[in-house]
Amino acid sequence: MTVPEARDVPLVLGGRRLEAKLWGGKDPDAPTLVLLHEGLGSVSLWRDFPARLAEATGCPVFAYSRFGYGQSDAAPLPFPLTYMHDEALTVLPQVLTELGLRRVITLGHSDGASIAVIHAGGMQDFRLRGTILIAPHLFVEDISIASILAARTAYETTDLRRRMMRHHRNPDNAFRGWNDAWLDPRFRDWRIDEYVATVRVPILGIQGEDDEYGTKAQLDALATEALCPVETHLIAGAKHAPHLTHPKEVFGLIAPFVARILALESMKTPWRKGV
Repeated sequence: MTVPEARDVPLVLGGRRLEAKLWGGKDPDAPTLVLLHEGLGSVSLWRDFPARLAEATGCPVFAYSRFGYGQSDAAPLPFPLTYMHDEALTVLPQVLTELGLRRVITLGHSDGASIAVIHAGGMQDFRLRGTILIAPHLFVEDISIASILAARTAYETTDLRRRMMRHHRNPDNAFRGWNDAWLDPRFRDWRIDEYVATVRVPILGIQGEDDEYGTKAQLDALATEALCPVETHLIAGAKHAPHLTHPKEVFGLIAPFVARILALESMKTPWRKGV
């Protein structure tokens, strides 16, 4: 399979640089899939997923590293406990405006999925056509805190920091910003499920059955609270990153979801709620 090559996208907000790349799809008029990375993610940590996504859907795919991550400029520490809200309601809309994107489908993983939920439900962004949530966090669970605490131990006692240097210009900025926020005792009350009911675009929720950062309760809340078309899927045998470990199953869900949005855009067929 021939996959599109990435090109660097110059992106500066408020005088600060964001690392960004674009993979061209087969249909340049299709909505752009905007990737929102996890709490320790970056453009490079999506690996070959963006290129394969562009090939599978025909859509252009755009990814950027948030401030403090990847090769983007640093973010002040400590991250505020509202850092996902700030990204969703302030930075992401600015990114879309700066790029001149008129129609987008967001695809977020973990923290990125939470950002996508807040963006979709927290403002009327008429550019948004749908959202794909992989391992979303709608509220804090004990399993989340336990795994994030284990990540802190690994960062302090193993070669995790060295490995992160391959993908982050300042690994301490990325790790401490995310880890310290989640382990702040005040963060235990963080939840965003109230945003789900105000989402007005189709939602696809995907989670690994053995996700070490969250339980099926996250998808259950998504299905219960949503008033828009929503479908949720557990991937058997997958952990926190099913898009990387079980790509066949994940692309088998994403490609038809995007195709239904494209059909809806062209008014060829009505939306049909998934199972």
